[in-house]
Amino acid sequence: MDRPAALAALTAPGQPYEIEDVEVYGRTCRAFRKAPPTLRHLFDAGRSDLTFIVFEDERITFDDAWQQASRIGKLLAEEYGVEKGDRVAISMRNYPEWITTFTAVTSIGAIAVAMNSLWQPDEMAYGLNDCGAKVLLADGERLERLSRQSATSPNLVVLAVRTNETYGVAARTLDAALASIAPCKMPPADIHPNDDATIFYTSGSTGHPKGVVSCHRNVITALLSWELDAHATAKMLGRTIRVPAEQPSTLLAVPLFHVTGSHAVYLSCYRPQRRIVSMYKWDVERAAELIERERIGSVVAPAAMTGDLVTTAERTNCDLSSLDFVGGGGAPRAPAQVRNIDRAFKKAKPNTGWGMTETNAIGTGIAGRDYLEHPESSGRCSAVLDIRIVDDTGKELTDGERGELQIRGTSVFRGYWNRDDANAETFAEDGWMRTGDVAYRDDEGFVYIVDRIKDLVIRGGENIGCGAVEAALLEHPDVLEVSVYGVPDERLGEEVGATVYALGAVTDDALREFLQPRLARFAIPRHLRFSTSPLPRTASGKVLKRQLREEAVDALTAAS
Repeated sequence: MDRPAALAALTAPGQPYEIEDVEVYGRTCRAFRKAPPTLRHLFDAGRSDLTFIVFEDERITFDDAWQQASRIGKLLAEEYGVEKGDRVAISMRNYPEWITTFTAVTSIGAIAVAMNSLWQPDEMAYGLNDCGAKVLLADGERLERLSRQSATSPNLVVLAVRTNETYGVAARTLDAALASIAPCKMPPADIHPNDDATIFYTSGSTGHPKGVVSCHRNVITALLSWELDAHATAKMLGRTIRVPAEQPSTLLAVPLFHVTGSHAVYLSCYRPQRRIVSMYKWDVERAAELIERERIGSVVAPAAMTGDLVTTAERTNCDLSSLDFVGGGGAPRAPAQVRNIDRAFKKAKPNTGWGMTETNAIGTGIAGRDYLEHPESSGRCSAVLDIRIVDDTGKELTDGERGELQIRGTSVFRGYWNRDDANAETFAEDGWMRTGDVAYRDDEGFVYIVDRIKDLVIRGGENIGCGAVEAALLEHPDVLEVSVYGVPDERLGEEVGATVYALGAVTDDALREFLQPRLARFAIPRHLRFSTSPLPRTASGKVLKRQLREEAVDALTAAS
């Protein structure tokens, strides 16, 4: 059976993945008739005594997580007056409290704001003020950063997670706040599938990060879309996906503030009752130990971390035979790494996909034999989305022709928080979203991402806006001109590079020290070059970024 036939059979009337037309943000879209209406329904239906979260020595069941979330929900609603549509920000490591807080916030009709935990003080202040957060839940590292700025609202309620040290921030510990709240039911809430549920911040090509606003239906559609793709692949092979003899499990190797971590890993665990194994931070040796101990069946990680795992599997005697899938997200893999995954693991198959924060992580997907045969492809389009390739005039191109990839459908976000200007730039006619990616599609429907229109660096799955880095560098009093660009990196895909024209004897170390409170660590340029004259420009006055990038790459190649 080919893919269109498999999808048609699985989405036919009466089938578990039956598709119907619905209205989302005034657009007619395809959605799953039998999907949970809201995230609250998803969480409640997933309650069980099976282990849900494994973190260090802690093991929390699905029902325990719901009970803890219900107490947090009551705290937020009754003590702090959080109402439907209010924003509650989460800024911490991948602690269990990230999950239980997200559950609570979205279950009482509020909007969960997933803050980038790598943000520095100025970025944290911007995000909190931009979304108008009513409450912030943060761990000690984030509280220390918050203490180094004073630009946040004095009315912001701060709850400290897993720390008694608040670093001078007017904060109450979450444990103390919950001490008087006995086990309870989740507070009631009137939530519609199209109500706002989340804000995830994504780096734009210029200026500050933008808040991507999505509704419950956007998110849940993504979850069921991945399920449908898995069943379609099985059907094409003449198989069916059966309930496994033992509880499936997955390794959380991506930050939860990233849609790959939150959607493809965390939220995708409820329906199949999959166990999440989380680490304090990424450590490949520890990851291998956990895969063995927990009999983990899947890992979703950026290309750099996947490469670490492949290397470990090849040079050690770790038993990683439990792995069935090694997924990717955030950035493309080199074709050689796709083949290495197939060679390094006994049965694990590689998979990946293309998606955006704005599409709730879905778009295209590819796995197994298809991926090995098309290692440069990001896969075929989801059944609930439409894609097209267009030229500069908006004319749709034919197979094999390169142009901008545009997408529309049920998982596509509502818009950017308080950014009508960005919305106007992003959305074309009839609900089509401009992705900023240059792509082509072959005659089998496989999509290939080949370039970016937007001025971004993708470092290990993190989108870094070149404009934001340039703006931070230009705050230095001796920096006159700067151009930021991506430099190829074998492990991370790209690293941040910059060419700087400055007065005086400005050094690499001095500039990096200057940037530390202004940019997340991953956004600070690793490769700095200094020009003794103004940067080259086109006749229209634009800096010749491509030329500067090529010069930087040539210099690095010569040095190596």
